[in-house]
Amino acid sequence: MPEMTNAQVSPTYKMTVDLNVIDHLGLNLYSNISAVLTEAVANAWDADAHNVEIVIDIDAGHDTIVINDDGTGMSVSDMNEKYLRVGYRRRNHGFDKTPLGRPVMGRKGLGKLSLFSIADIVEVQSIKDGQRHGLTMDKNSMREVCRDHPNEYYPEPIAGERLTVERGTKITLHKINRQRLSSSINALRMKLARRFSVIGESFGFRVSINGSPVTVEDRGELKVAQFLWKIGDADVALPSGNHIEQTFSIANEGGAFSGWIATARKPKNLESDGDNLNQIVILSRGRLIQENILDKLNDGRIFTKYLTGQVQCDLLDETSAGEDIATTDRQRLVEDDPRYLKVLEFLKKTLSQIDREWNATRPSHEATNIIQDYPIVKDWLDGLRPGTKKTAEKMIGQVASLSLDNAADVKTFLKHSILAFERMELRGSEAELTTSISDVNKLLSLLADRDSLEAALYRDIVKSRIEAIRGLCGHVDKNDLEKVMQKFLFEHLWLLDTSWERADGSERIEQALKKEYKEFADDLTEEESNYRIDIRYRTSAGSHIIVELKRAERILKIGDLVSQGKGYYSALKKCLNNQGVENPNIQVYFVLGKPVKEQDDASLPEDYIRNSLNSIHGHIRFYEQMIDNARKAYAEYLAKDEALGRLDKVLAGL
Repeated sequence: MPEMTNAQVSPTYKMTVDLNVIDHLGLNLYSNISAVLTEAVANAWDADAHNVEIVIDIDAGHDTIVINDDGTGMSVSDMNEKYLRVGYRRRNHGFDKTPLGRPVMGRKGLGKLSLFSIADIVEVQSIKDGQRHGLTMDKNSMREVCRDHPNEYYPEPIAGERLTVERGTKITLHKINRQRLSSSINALRMKLARRFSVIGESFGFRVSINGSPVTVEDRGELKVAQFLWKIGDADVALPSGNHIEQTFSIANEGGAFSGWIATARKPKNLESDGDNLNQIVILSRGRLIQENILDKLNDGRIFTKYLTGQVQCDLLDETSAGEDIATTDRQRLVEDDPRYLKVLEFLKKTLSQIDREWNATRPSHEATNIIQDYPIVKDWLDGLRPGTKKTAEKMIGQVASLSLDNAADVKTFLKHSILAFERMELRGSEAELTTSISDVNKLLSLLADRDSLEAALYRDIVKSRIEAIRGLCGHVDKNDLEKVMQKFLFEHLWLLDTSWERADGSERIEQALKKEYKEFADDLTEEESNYRIDIRYRTSAGSHIIVELKRAERILKIGDLVSQGKGYYSALKKCLNNQGVENPNIQVYFVLGKPVKEQDDASLPEDYIRNSLNSIHGHIRFYEQMIDNARKAYAEYLAKDEALGRLDKVLAGL
């Protein structure tokens, strides 16, 4: 039996396209104004326009965006057969280049629908061969019509007296969706500048927003570039006044790639107007085709946080290269395409080169900056032996190269690095520190190994402190007088708390407050001015510490301590207030040998003692507790010394 053909029978199946697809390809595909304007600017390029003027007029009384180009324009036939035909692909009709020889950017024929993602009403006017015409499309009326006639929609013609287009094509957007206009005008100008590589006088294609031309200077990332890598013979136009400290070259794989990659001095420099410039964008045929490929490289090295740039690869969008590699919104690439994989391979190799050159070059530049910011560092460097100065300069550069945005953090790291360098220089291993700063794993391993060296270096200090602990035990056992204990603890304040530091000018024993603060204590009562404090000093955190010592055998009442502490607290607070210190943090410590009487009184609330001391920020320390803590801390130190201190063993055997 002969096979039946389509001409002989009615078709079993029929495929139709519903105009409601606009909801998906227009309204929901594009989420921001910069992506929408990208499509409009690309269409103007394809129309051989030399000028594109964008006017955004959105305030209390206005609600429009106008995009006007001076391109070839469209006839009524062009409007119907090309512009209003969703999915029209000019490249499939033999138009790979424009009459001026420009490579055509448009490909899918869907970009025009993006206008509906930011506006409810789209008005298009055009002029060609002296004939003006125009139409209006209303998103809401389009939806209503599509319910009854899903395959056709007839835009409303614009009356002749309302036609104002003078040349090319004029698009006016009304009833703007303000939620998608989050970018400022300056931010929008920057985003457009980053989405095209053909904007500017040299390409005969000028784009302006509200009368201000979009230029390479609007890109933003080149303004903060410290080092620049040119791909091939790329002509990178730097902003006026910008200073690139060094420029490198990258092979362009036989001409397949062009563009540049740069590094900023600090990652924070890549934050601009709410946008993150820590991106490498991919362009093809002069327009963006991949928003940010840096995220796809899965490269966790530190230097990637400093990167920015654009790479052009025209093979990604060649008409003859096969299927379209771009996703529907023209902002991402199909990731399993061989052309995409080739771009990834090139970038991985390029970033490895940048990593090597960046780490080798940046420290010397940063060392210069650090020396300028902190002249005292230069004094330290000049005081080193000639043989170690160069290594120290490299170390300073490495420290400055770390991602430390806070000035206080930089100073802290410098202090510790200089201290570590001095210690390691004694043993000739300072170069090891320098080469390991940029590698966290090596640095941690190195610091762990330094523990044994530092333990050996401070062996005598540790032993002297252990002896001090034993001496304190002896004084307590003998129940020494308060004065003896006071003098001993003054010489060994670390026994009370190793984090405390004496305040400058306040190391006084048995001094009356009036004598110590006579120029600030005019308003003290006679009783307050005669209070005598055993020890007063200030911690590194700025607290003012008063220490009152009691003989080990004495048993006191909490009320006695609080009464005495109030006097100390009140007198010192007045003195500090008169000295200009507002709301000083004053802590009062009582060092006792035995618990207070109320300790074992079951009739009192459990927190009675603590609450009683709170009024004066009071604390109680016990001699035995202090001895146990000190003995434990330094016993652990000596244990580590025995485990890691190979040098100690050698010295002990000599």
